[in-house]
Order: sequence, then structure tokens, then C-alpha cells
Amino acid sequence: MAKFARKGKGGTPAVSTASLPDIVFMLLFFFMVSTTMREVELKIQVKVPEATEVTKLENKSLVSYIYVGSPLRAYREKFGTEPRIQLNDKFETLSGIIPFIDAKRATLSEGDAQRMFVSIKADSKTKMGIITDIKEELRLAQALKINYSTRRREKK
Repeated sequence: MAKFARKGKGGTPAVSTASLPDIVFMLLFFFMVSTTMREVELKIQVKVPEATEVTKLENKSLVSYIYVGSPLRAYREKFGTEPRIQLNDKFETLSGIIPFIDAKRATLSEGDAQRMFVSIKADSKTKMGIITDIKEELRLAQALKINYSTRRREKK
């Protein structure tokens, strides 16, 4: 009968790294799927008002946002402290609302353009006069589905 000699001192085998690329790609895909990218950098302060009867929007891809509020500190020197309108990443005047809505409609299909909403995210301290002016411009742009963004008030 032959004797077999041992190689080394009988330590534990090394950890297999064969499945490491699979784990890395699994984590990569998880973060790609679960992460949302910020579309707009807010240049204004928006603390939306509270409401008790709140419904959630179903299809957020059909929503165009109009932000209204006073500029952040970094922009106050240039734009002042009065409430301003922000469309996408830049400040606009009331005359910029109609081209903004038309550009949004152009990116949607004809059926989706009919279901498009405009959501006004206004600071709770914004005067109603600027909101009324925005609504008038939206009527001229034939954007009649308007939503006001709020946060849910805690029931006591």
C-alpha cells in the first residue's frame, strides 16, 4: 500500500473569488434600478402648504412642474427677495410659461398631451396674485388641468 505525503501544514483553503463579479454586477443593477435622478435643481425656497384631502398623482411623467417662491440666498443678490417663477432649471417671467408648456407637449405623444397636468409647487407664503397670473397664462396655453402640490397634514 502506498503512502501519500501531505503538502503543507493542512491550513484552510483560500476563499474563492469566482462569484465576486456576479455580486458586484448584482449590486450595480440594484442601485441603477432603485435610484432616481433629480431632474431640476431648485433655486427657490419651496415649503408647500399643508392639506387634509390629498390625492397622489398616478403618472408623474405627464406632470410639468412650475415652482414659485423666493430665491435662495445665493440668488437673492441678483434676483431680490420677491417670489419668482422657476421653470426647469432657470428663472422665467410669466411670458415664458406658454413656450414651456408648448415644449413639454411637443415631447409627448398626442394621447399623452391631452392628459398632461401642470403642477404648481408654490411656497406657502407666496401671494395669491402671482398664482392667479400663472393660471391666466396656463389658460392661454390651453393647459387646463392644474394641480397644487401640498403635503399631507397630520390628523390629530
